[in-house]
Amino acid sequence: MSLTRQASDGGSRVLVLAAGLVGAAGVALSAAAAHRGGAFTGTAANFLLMHAPAFLAIGLAGGNRCLRIASLALLAGLLLFCGDLLARDFLGSRLFPMSAPIGGTLLIAGWVAIAVSALWPPRP
Repeated sequence: MSLTRQASDGGSRVLVLAAGLVGAAGVALSAAAAHRGGAFTGTAANFLLMHAPAFLAIGLAGGNRCLRIASLALLAGLLLFCGDLLARDFLGSRLFPMSAPIGGTLLIAGWVAIAVSALWPPRP
C-alpha cells in the first residue's frame, strides 16, 4: 500500500493535520518565548516541536492499531501537558490540578506504546 493511499485514510489525515498544527504552534510559541519570556512557554514550544515529526511520520506511514492508539495518547498528553504550562504563563494559574502530570504520564505511555507497536504482528 502506498503512502498516498494510506494518507487518504481518515485517521492518517487527522495525524498529519495534528503534525501541522502542533508544529506551527511550536514555532509560534518559540517566538513568543523569545520575545515575551516565560520558561513554561519555551518548554511547551519544545515539546510541541519534538512531537510534530512523530505525528507526521505515523500519519504518513499508517501503521497498526497499537501505533494509532499510541499516537492518540501522545496527542492527549501533549495537549494536557503543554496546555497546563501555557495556562501558567498566560493565565497565571494551572489548567486544572494534576493536568501536567497526567499529560506527562500520557506522553510516556504513548512512547512506550509506540515501542510495543513494533512487536505487534502486521496484518496480511
